[in-house]
Amino acid sequence: MSFLTHRRLANCHSIADLREAARKRIPRVMFDYIDGAADDEITLYRNNAGFGRYELVPHNLIDVRNIDLRTTVLGQAVEWPVLIAPTGTSRLFHHEGERAVVRAAAKFGTIYSLSSMASCNIEEVAATADVPKWYQIYVWKDRAVVKEFIQRCRDAGYKSLCLTVDTPTVGHRERDLRNGMTVPPSLTASSVVDAALHPVWLWHLLTKPRITLANVKGRPGRGVEKAATLAMTAREQMDAGVTWDDLAWMVEEWGGPFSIKGVLRPEDAVRAVDAGVRGIIVSNHGGRQLDHAPAAIDVLPEIVDAVRDRGEVILDGGIRRGTDVVKALALGARACMIGRPYLYGLAAGGQAGVERALELLRSEVHLAMMLLGCTSVKALNRGYLRTR
Repeated sequence: MSFLTHRRLANCHSIADLREAARKRIPRVMFDYIDGAADDEITLYRNNAGFGRYELVPHNLIDVRNIDLRTTVLGQAVEWPVLIAPTGTSRLFHHEGERAVVRAAAKFGTIYSLSSMASCNIEEVAATADVPKWYQIYVWKDRAVVKEFIQRCRDAGYKSLCLTVDTPTVGHRERDLRNGMTVPPSLTASSVVDAALHPVWLWHLLTKPRITLANVKGRPGRGVEKAATLAMTAREQMDAGVTWDDLAWMVEEWGGPFSIKGVLRPEDAVRAVDAGVRGIIVSNHGGRQLDHAPAAIDVLPEIVDAVRDRGEVILDGGIRRGTDVVKALALGARACMIGRPYLYGLAAGGQAGVERALELLRSEVHLAMMLLGCTSVKALNRGYLRTR
């Protein structure tokens, strides 16, 4: 890590600071791809603002010299209850991409989730760091491809599969449409000046291997060689006819811990655990799919109450502070997932930037637990909360 990168990251004291550092380090089209959401971005706003509905009510005169952040998620021990969410094509933001993120996850003792739309493949990520890994999967029209992914994950030692269920098609992301966002990036007349203002990013784009959807590269009709944009690839290959029968088939085909991501209704959560799903990830895809969907934190208590002890509930969406994590855990989540926070770090400084994001959140969780008078994340409950 260069001196300038070290100093830049040291001056970041919050996820908001990392966001601003990322905005300065990469072209606008790439920053908007991380930062943006669907339509008017109402759901994106709600995800972040929803945590403000809850106040933290501390206990006093508690010995808080020793705070235990450890827990387990789907049978995997983690050092603290914040997991790395699957996000696509991370090499768009830093040339090391997913490799940088999985190394940071290993250093901070948490689970890393690889996206189907990643720019590094299943095997490459598996070999990069010794850390529990999940693979996020879609139901593709060609079920043979799904079976191939499952076998590759099994062979590479992935611990769990995570099926994203809120993407029968891709949401209407206006920032990307206005910017002409493509994968791999194309330098048009409108973007070449902006790229030139970010010479380090541009140098790596031009000198490193071409950015692709690594897990489907080279398969006829399934790679970016045919579909110029990520949205087009997704629309061509994702099956909009997926049903609960497909979920049951995938659970059986995998035969291990299985979670679904994108649940916002209690009855869907119950039906999922009835089908053998162990992890329910409460998520609206970071506001990138259906705008005006509820904030993840707002529906979390209902889903926790519906699932009870039949599965583990994970919150994904809106985490920007350690207090957000504590509130989600107090409402019954087993853990939280983060996407944008670590991507801001990745764009700002590669692996060191991801580590800075995790360091900030972990220290904030630890501090919040001390001030709350709670010595273990497993002891958090709704008694520590008050609704505004």
